[in-house]
Amino acid sequence: MKIVTWNINGVRARIGNLTHWLTESAPDIVCLQEIKTVDDQFPRAEIEALGYNVETHGQKGFNGVALLSKLRFGEVTKGLPGDDADEQARFIEGVFSTDKGALRVASLYLPNGNPIDDEKKFPYKLSWMARLERWAEERLRLEEALVLAGDYNVIPEPIDARFPENWLGDALFQPQTRQAFRRLLNLGFTEAVRAVTDAPDTYTFWDYQAGAWQKNNGIRIDHLLLSPEAANRFSSASIEKHVRAWEKPSDHVPVAIDLALLPA
Repeated sequence: MKIVTWNINGVRARIGNLTHWLTESAPDIVCLQEIKTVDDQFPRAEIEALGYNVETHGQKGFNGVALLSKLRFGEVTKGLPGDDADEQARFIEGVFSTDKGALRVASLYLPNGNPIDDEKKFPYKLSWMARLERWAEERLRLEEALVLAGDYNVIPEPIDARFPENWLGDALFQPQTRQAFRRLLNLGFTEAVRAVTDAPDTYTFWDYQAGAWQKNNGIRIDHLLLSPEAANRFSSASIEKHVRAWEKPSDHVPVAIDLALLPA
């Protein structure tokens, strides 16, 4: 079963790229971030025509997450618990039936957090990550296959940036941010890409500015975390880097894993 995360950076602006990629890559479950649209304006017809079920948690103009699945949804949860006042659409969870039991997949879009001296933005990022940690700890107790996939806006280690020194003042690379990510991992998750490669120049995002793509000036901020039950079924991970070279690309590329699971 192929599960992919992709920050699409505006689904309506890139629906052509998305449908072409869905046909080319043939994922079973897709976690989208930054769909940048309300639910009733999401281009579901074009995606459903390719055989996908669609669930969205949208927001006008920015944020927004979605799940596309060839499997039928058993349950859907929209919004990360823990703060009833949080109106930003950054989290959606789907539950699916497989031959090995329940599979839970969450598409998440962590806050950017910049600038770090803003009295609200960086504290919001850290509080959101703390809420995610509490939620993940509860979900792990279910002892089910769980995949937390998305744009984490976290550069975990210096090797995950072409020029780490350029990110020292950025919220994505702050010690508090990286520590929060490690606390999440230390609950028992496997970080899929680094489970298969420790190679440098392994990136998922290239800015639109200053020829970052052409110079391979990238960072790795899109991650898939696997519960022990999912990790036991994990067979491969890959970054579909070529998509960044398409016309009107997102600044992120799809990151994929394969799990030895079949639809029930």
